[in-house]
Amino acid sequence: MSRYALYVACVVLTLICTALSWAHPGWRPAAVVFTALALLGTWDLLQRRSTLRRNYPILAHFRYGLESIGPEMRQYFIESDTAEVPFSRQQRALVYQRSKSVNDTRPFGTQQDVYGVDYEWINHSMAPSFIESHDFRIAVGRGAAPYSASVFNISAMSFGSLSPNAIRALNEGARRGGFYHDTGEGSISPYHLEAGGDLVWEIGSGYFGCRDEKGGFDPERFATNAVRPSVRMIEVKLSQGAKPGHGGVLPAAKVSAEIALTRGVPQGVDCISPARHSAFSTPLQLLEFVERLRGLSGGKPVGFKLAIGHPWEWFGIAKAMHESGLHPDFIVIDGAEGGTGAAPAEFMDHVGVPMHEALMLVHNTLVGLELRDRIRVGAAGKIVSAFDIARTLALGADWCNAARGFMFALGCIQAQSCHTDRCPTGVATQDPTRWRGLEVADKATRVHHFHENTLHALRDLLCAAGLEHPSDIGPEHVLRRVSPIEVRSLAALYRFLEPGELLKGIPEHAVFKAFWRRARSDSFSQ
Repeated sequence: MSRYALYVACVVLTLICTALSWAHPGWRPAAVVFTALALLGTWDLLQRRSTLRRNYPILAHFRYGLESIGPEMRQYFIESDTAEVPFSRQQRALVYQRSKSVNDTRPFGTQQDVYGVDYEWINHSMAPSFIESHDFRIAVGRGAAPYSASVFNISAMSFGSLSPNAIRALNEGARRGGFYHDTGEGSISPYHLEAGGDLVWEIGSGYFGCRDEKGGFDPERFATNAVRPSVRMIEVKLSQGAKPGHGGVLPAAKVSAEIALTRGVPQGVDCISPARHSAFSTPLQLLEFVERLRGLSGGKPVGFKLAIGHPWEWFGIAKAMHESGLHPDFIVIDGAEGGTGAAPAEFMDHVGVPMHEALMLVHNTLVGLELRDRIRVGAAGKIVSAFDIARTLALGADWCNAARGFMFALGCIQAQSCHTDRCPTGVATQDPTRWRGLEVADKATRVHHFHENTLHALRDLLCAAGLEHPSDIGPEHVLRRVSPIEVRSLAALYRFLEPGELLKGIPEHAVFKAFWRRARSDSFSQ
């Protein structure tokens, strides 16, 4: 294979130059150089710390050589190793440092433009608090098997999209840190179960893991998986931030025999989930389906994930909750800025509501109907740092999920080859010659450290603000510069509904005024 070509060439040249040097001493320097390179490549293949070095012996050192020069070059390279940079230099460097438990303090002050528009911060207190533990939890569900969730968890990434060893490392990291690992819609694989970490089982429109022969929902197969001890919550996926209104896509190149068996689909054929569910077709039927899953799972918390699109469709679900008394245990908001391994460019860039606006719409609706205390809300969309978590909680979330941050902890370098099955770091591939190079124990430690150190930082932020728990963060605590001469808190910047306000009439809020009356509990149409 071409990725081993340089190593093989060095070994061959070592043998040739060594043989020639016996007759012609002038070949000895070349023999020494190629011998050193061959030994370096051999060490790359044998070591277990770096997947990139195992998959690209000798070649990987061109990348690591820049990192070794110093922090300034390391941060530069972390930003510039891909043509597309969805995270800032500081964010990506932060994941690198926290996953490896490298000192993440910085000299010379902020790297942010404090007078730039959209600069945000959290105000500190003259009387900082003391919080002993950083293990912040949120109780979810009121049935027979409630779950205590961390405020920071692994967002949905399917087996198939990710490799077996990537799944193993994520789940082992989650087990060590006591946080959950969302399976994604690709079903529960054996690799999700090996370590015994907490799982949130995501049920997509393809019903993988609970699918009958025709592709519909099978209650018996669902119950078999749902009652597994490691499955702590069930999440019905209505839509995904990176491609809302479009079914999930696993390219044929990644549909191996194992993937086909796990999902119940043909091998070597594009695995495309339908754009909509067949088990329900109205808001009320969705809630009845949620109630059915709760019963089949033995009372485990059941909720749904969605990216907000047409407001009246979400309002229809909210009206169905109010009218029927049925409601999910939780809702996860997936922002349009979310990532994926394969999606049409237009869907990734121009479809769906960004996470902040979507989160506030859902939070406001539940508050206005006096349902917010009964339903927990999670959120996902480019969340990496403790401040990202704090700001998201201030806008109405109870907890946050992250995908790419944990992928970076696994060693992802954003080569953007997820859909080709040629991921260089073994994270997003089903090619065993690539994913076997990903050392599970080492990467699980990095996943655990990233979570642990991020929550340590969140605790420090809360203490500085004089708060006791993430649930204490409100929109009044986070401020944003909206112009060079104007600063406003999120509480002043956005309109937040009062409890029960929607029960008294339509509030003076543009979205509610335009679409609330037109929403229907018996149809997703207006």
